[in-house]
Parts: sequence; structure tokens; C-alpha cells
Amino acid sequence: MIVLLATLLGLASPPAHAAPGAAQQTAREAAPFKVLALHSGTWDAAHISFVREADRWFPARAAENGFTYTASTDWNVLADGRVDAYQVVLFLDDLPQTAAQRSGFERYMRAGGGWLGFHVAAFTTEAQQWPWYHRQFLGSGDFKSNTWGPTTATLRVEDRTHASTRNLPATLTSSVNEWYGWSNDLRRNPDIKVLASIDPSSFPLGTDPDQTWYSGYYPVLWTNTEYRMLYANVGHNAMDYATDIPLSSTFASASQNRFLLDGLKWLGGAAQANQVRPILRS
Repeated sequence: MIVLLATLLGLASPPAHAAPGAAQQTAREAAPFKVLALHSGTWDAAHISFVREADRWFPARAAENGFTYTASTDWNVLADGRVDAYQVVLFLDDLPQTAAQRSGFERYMRAGGGWLGFHVAAFTTEAQQWPWYHRQFLGSGDFKSNTWGPTTATLRVEDRTHASTRNLPATLTSSVNEWYGWSNDLRRNPDIKVLASIDPSSFPLGTDPDQTWYSGYYPVLWTNTEYRMLYANVGHNAMDYATDIPLSSTFASASQNRFLLDGLKWLGGAAQANQVRPILRS
């Protein structure tokens, strides 16, 4: 009787096997990590099309994947420290241009920030103008060549132990893209881990004979192991340039999308336990 009365008055503890209340459960769940997507919208229509897609696609998947998504054209958030409010920064179609923006981004990354860059985020023909970013951080150096027109490619996954690739098949079909090649051989950089590259079965790659790859080694997805970063050489849709109507979608490949979401969660700290889980190659 005494125990029953105490329970009714809220003085007794519930049984040890009782399920936790909603408040307790919520407290145990991690708060969503914050993603900031920076873009300029000043490149050609194919890149603008990708940015518009990204600003729809990522928010639609944010809640179920544990993040929030904010898009901005204000690159000065890198310079004045406002970027520190976000766990991950995306460069959708550009890269920092001013000295203050560049030094702010380098500080953010050295302090443990997360970064996912797409396509144009690595483009340069003057790597010497920002050597930390193009030669050390990305490791790619200068833009060397590209394919044209935009096509799909078969990608060979080179490392399936990383959190961003552990759920991928041995090969996958990408979305339509214009592919970039680089002056530096990333395989020679001990800090760079290539996650996926163009599979030889894709050659010839391109539709213009003067801008087609017939052989060679071309990394597409990679990480620098000294930083929490990922680069993906995707983000250029096929376009009808007469009407600016997109003819493809960067998010048309389910496996490629799996990389983006798993990679984003790793960058945000939600998949740290999965980073070293091995998967046998098929």
C-alpha cells in the first residue's frame, strides 16, 4: 500500500525495466549537425542547374539523415568566423576568392571543420595562387583536361572501408557529368586516399572526339586524410543551352547519392564509428 501510494505521488522510482520517457529519449539523441552550402551562381547554366538541384535535394533529406541545411552566397562567413557555427561546409560551384576568405577557410579546416566540394570547387589553372588549397589540401594541382559532352561513367570504388564508401558496390554508374582531369597524380600523394576513379570500361569517355578520354587514370572521389574533407568531381548537368533547360540530374544515381549522404554524415561526425569498418571487395 505504501509503495503504491508513493508511486502515485511520484516519490518512488519506476521499475528498472521501464521504457524511458519521450524527454529522456530525446535527450539521448544527438542534435542535428549543421551544413552550410556556399555558392556563387556565376558560372555557366550547367553549374547553376546543379546548385538549384542541390538546394532542393539536400533539404529534402536533411531531417532523416540528421542534419540541417543552409544555403548562402555570402562567402565572407569564412572570413569573419561565422562559419564556426556549422560542422560542415559545402562548396557547390566556386571557391573562396579573397585572401580573408581563403585564410578563414584554412583556419576552419585546420580546427577540425568538415568540407565537401563539388566539381568547380577544385577548378583552377593557377594553383600557385593558392598552393595550400590546390596542391596540399586537394592535392590535384591545375585543371588539365575535361570530357565533352557530359555523360555518365562507370566508377570503380577503390576503397570500401571509408565511411563514405562502405555501402557502395565495387562499381557504380554515375550521374551525367563533365569530367575533369588534373596535373597532379593523386596516387603519389601520401595524404590523399582515392575513393573512386573512372573505370577503364568507361573509355572512350565523351562525345566530342577532341574532348574524349580514351585511356588513363582519373580520380573522381577522394579524401585528404589530414583533414575531414571529401571532394566529388560531379556537379555539371547536361543542358540545352539555347533554353537553359537541364537534360540530366546530378542526383540521378542512387549509389552516387549514397556516397553523398554517408559522406556528409561522416563529415558531420555522425558516422565516426563506421569509418574503419572493413568491407570485403566483391
